[in-house]
Amino acid sequence: MRPTRSDRTTGNSARGVRPGRAGAVGAGLGALTGLLGVGGGFLVVPALVGVLAFEMRAATGTSLLVIAVNSLASLATRGSTTTGLDWAVVAPFTGAAVLGAWDGKRLASRLSGDALRRTFAGVLLVVAGAMLVDAVVRAAG
Repeated sequence: MRPTRSDRTTGNSARGVRPGRAGAVGAGLGALTGLLGVGGGFLVVPALVGVLAFEMRAATGTSLLVIAVNSLASLATRGSTTTGLDWAVVAPFTGAAVLGAWDGKRLASRLSGDALRRTFAGVLLVVAGAMLVDAVVRAAG
């Protein structure tokens, strides 16, 4: 059965997202984040699209909310363990990231869901390739 227009708008498939499945995917992502020390949209978006049948636009917005909540929880639990943040780096990095997010949203509004998915996949391949090259160079050196 094909999702209805309202289903595509909300990002849910025609059958709906089951909370148990969403919880299992979230637990798996949390485990990968803890194990690899990485997270963010490159893990959340594919899980939302591939496993939970979200449309790409809904997955990107949902992943941002998930990342924000995870970041706040991490800051709350680990904030006291940091020894002197370098605000000369943190402030401009954060400011530039916010401005970049606004620009990215503007660009994304001009692209179809399929174009966004292909772009996202291409970026993932480039990052994976760079990580592979780095790992090979480090192992050889």
